Amino acid sequence: MIPTNHRRPRVVIAGRPNVGKSTLFNRLYGRRRAITDPTPGVTRDALEERCSLAGIPVTLVDTGGVKAEYDDDFDDIVADRSLSSFDTADLVLFLVEIGQLTPEDELIVDALRSRTDKVLLVVNKADIPEKDYLASEFYSLGLGDPLPVSSAHGRNMDRLTEIVRERLEDIMATFPEEEEEDNEESNELVLALVGKPNAGKSTLSNQLTGTQASLVSDVAGTTRDIVVTESEHKGRTIRVVDTAGMRRKAKVAENVEYYSVNRAIRAMFEADVTVLLIDADEGLSEQDKKITAQAVKKGRTVVMALNKWDEKNPDPKRLKAAMDRVRFQFPVLDWAPLLPISALKGYGIRDLLDTILRADRQQSRRIDTGELNRALAEWTDLTPPPTRKGKSFKIRYITQVSTKPVRFIAFVNRKIGFPDSYRRFLMNQIRREFGFDFVPLELELREGRK
Repeated sequence: MIPTNHRRPRVVIAGRPNVGKSTLFNRLYGRRRAITDPTPGVTRDALEERCSLAGIPVTLVDTGGVKAEYDDDFDDIVADRSLSSFDTADLVLFLVEIGQLTPEDELIVDALRSRTDKVLLVVNKADIPEKDYLASEFYSLGLGDPLPVSSAHGRNMDRLTEIVRERLEDIMATFPEEEEEDNEESNELVLALVGKPNAGKSTLSNQLTGTQASLVSDVAGTTRDIVVTESEHKGRTIRVVDTAGMRRKAKVAENVEYYSVNRAIRAMFEADVTVLLIDADEGLSEQDKKITAQAVKKGRTVVMALNKWDEKNPDPKRLKAAMDRVRFQFPVLDWAPLLPISALKGYGIRDLLDTILRADRQQSRRIDTGELNRALAEWTDLTPPPTRKGKSFKIRYITQVSTKPVRFIAFVNRKIGFPDSYRRFLMNQIRREFGFDFVPLELELREGRK
């Protein structure tokens, strides 16, 4: 029996580099979420996702690989974060490779020695039954029965999830009961952070969530996969999605970076609100503009943050010049809010969060058709539609057809030749009258009779 009214247990996948942690993460999660690549050390940040394992809601965590010898400072930081993830884990899936017991494995075993009650030893890359006997060498680790699996081929995954289920039921029986929250999902806002490498996305993510979940470095391209953390502001739960930096396609040479950029784009399409982070010194890049314009075409809401204004009271003239430059470079986002912030020092963060919530409220707003058409009558009385070649254009009625994205349909007597300037006039009136000044808005014309 699965206990109810309990928090989600945290299931952490740990192991040395290139042992198959991300492949196992994707297998258990049910789709390709973590980047997998033969290059050791691809995963740097801990990746978290909510999912269901054997019918039990969990938070599944993929960690970076632990090395015995460090090639650079990243290896040290990644290893430290991976080992520290054991402190908050309810169950650790310790992944080793069949036929290979290494110093890295021994290092992780030492960290797990005081936590053996919450460790499940999983021996990966046992793709055929004939290899299973090789798993016996791992009994020497003192972590219980080793389970041979193949995360790449799915072998023994049913057995693994069954054992996970049994362990989690025992673990959750010790959890204190919590009150169920109504409409938890509807209260959640998904926020994607995008921008070119080293614009400050990971620093902003950590600032928003009050954590150090995203690895921060002066080296561009530190973040390779999306990192999801949570925050709260004015009663709203905010899932912050920190993405990899978006470079020009010509510079996206590595397989790893190709997947990183694609996932950044997909994160924008799936988010409620996207923050486009712009380096105040370097300004917008062409890649920023191209990728963000794709999101706007899909009706996604974008808030622009001009980062690295590290003085508490920035010089008004310099700030205005920088903001005017962004507006001039990116007219397609003329409706989008633009705010100065310092992700490093925290200046402007509260205003940014307030603006994000306001934009989300706007894109969730639905206007009654009657109210909309009463306003339409006033607009057309004051500014009638133009005529062309002696023939007048008429807007019969207008209706809102969706939120997130905000879309309207206006039924007109003649669609062909309808002046685009008047369509934009109607869009601007809708924005002003009904408060859609922070979100993209679409007005489609259709021929129809009342």
